[in-house]
Amino acid sequence: MQDIEIAQQAKLLPIGEIAQEAGIAPEKVEPYGKFKAKITLPVAESPKKLLGKLILVTAISPTPAGEGKSTVTIGLGDALKASGKKTMIALREPSMGPVMGAKGGATGGGYAQVVPMEEINLHFTGDMHALTAAANTLAALIDNHLYQGNTLQLDPKRIVWKRALDINDRALRQVVVGLGAATNGVVREDGFEITVASELMAVLCLAVDLQDLKQRLAQILIGYTYTGEPVTVGQLGVAGALTTILKDALKPNLVQTLEHTPTLIHGGPFANIAHGCNSVLATKTSLELADYTVTEAGFGSDLGAEKFLDIKVPVLGKTPDTIVIVATVRALKMNGGVAKTDLEQENLAALQRGYANLARHLQAMANYGVPLVVAINQFASDTSAELHLLVDLCQQAGVAVEVTDVWAKGGRGAEQLAATVAKSCELNSNFQRLYQPDQTLAEKIQTVVTKIYGGDGVEYSAQALRQLTEFKARGWDQLPVCLAKTQYSFSDDPKRLGAPQDFKIHVRQLIPKLGAGFIVALTGNVLTMPGLPKTPAANQIDVNAAGQITGLY
Repeated sequence: MQDIEIAQQAKLLPIGEIAQEAGIAPEKVEPYGKFKAKITLPVAESPKKLLGKLILVTAISPTPAGEGKSTVTIGLGDALKASGKKTMIALREPSMGPVMGAKGGATGGGYAQVVPMEEINLHFTGDMHALTAAANTLAALIDNHLYQGNTLQLDPKRIVWKRALDINDRALRQVVVGLGAATNGVVREDGFEITVASELMAVLCLAVDLQDLKQRLAQILIGYTYTGEPVTVGQLGVAGALTTILKDALKPNLVQTLEHTPTLIHGGPFANIAHGCNSVLATKTSLELADYTVTEAGFGSDLGAEKFLDIKVPVLGKTPDTIVIVATVRALKMNGGVAKTDLEQENLAALQRGYANLARHLQAMANYGVPLVVAINQFASDTSAELHLLVDLCQQAGVAVEVTDVWAKGGRGAEQLAATVAKSCELNSNFQRLYQPDQTLAEKIQTVVTKIYGGDGVEYSAQALRQLTEFKARGWDQLPVCLAKTQYSFSDDPKRLGAPQDFKIHVRQLIPKLGAGFIVALTGNVLTMPGLPKTPAANQIDVNAAGQITGLY
């Protein structure tokens, strides 16, 4: 049975009942239909001083074989709730780019899903549309400023703000605007980013309240003057307008799992081109309401978890009590050199080789001093010998490990994992930052590359070297770094699977995200506007006369 069929057969509780279970007062709930709502903050006039336990779920390097990080996150949350612990889950919102492209939806799978999955994967409560509208409003205001006299002396060739669209569209990566009559504006080169890569998404996810949102929006860099001075949204005088567009999008969204665990889904930056975590507001709200909050970070630990720990945690003000790393036999065999078509066959030698990928993720996360647990997400094709080997390898490394079967069994498939994670949350967590704010950008990037990726060092383009000097002179080097890198490899070459050795990361450009509060380092061939595959997932999606959607998974 497909995920969407399981979801459509589920009996959902009214969203008011889910809010009541979470401890959210009725006047704080803004329903969007029967089964989803926005939450007005703060949820309590006197927030809890002692926040609940925070469990961060991450994974090995993703492969086409599948890892199921979101599925395990949801199953673990359901299992903790079933064990009698007050639990909430905090997830990212799906982007319609992957939904219509190659990856598909992002609401879990099988019997470990958040619902209503069709609505969450498509328009949901309109957050993505609000962000898209705000990004393009800012672009329109910039072009209007150029046309109406350009009192800020913005150089049309040095405008860095891009338009946005929440779909994969390679044709929009580079465009020219203002063509035609003089009244159509100033002719200049422009481009689009996918909405989840826009700085507005990062700003929304890191803002702690409406005023912080406005201040962050005002700090966004839009371009440079003819003399090379930076120009911000605040100087353009439109931070208030953008905040107005985004004021409702700032409120977290409440839904439920198939087992009715309250779930906040809010914000969705990609981890390969942005910081990969749901909003600070959603996570903080869950920590104030629940004894256990289960959240995830995008892609493997080298991307999402690193950025969660180095970019989000300082704003959140709460460090994880346990980090769960999701692994699958299938993905590790693929990292060990097995083709996707041969993954159904038992191959202990390939699994042993591929374990090096998990080992490096464990080593990377050990830098932070937080207790670790490995969750082996079981697939039907996994053999007993393969599962036993993987468990033995983890135990030999001295890390707690449990096999889960949440796709087929939901929360019941993660009972032992939940018990192990709860026990792990009681261990001493001696969180250590990977780098300090006063280190240079080059030192921060070097630290991530060597301690997280296992690389030898960094090579910079001529442009990136100039930017390192410029950013230091402007005081921007005090910000954390957000490396935009392929999710498929520790290196910046997506074909180098497993645990590659003897490599350098190639930084071609630095992008200041002053509103978000970090510097993006573009590596390899990572693009902020993805393209669609030869056969997009959209080809399988349909809706019948009764309005029932099919093919969405």
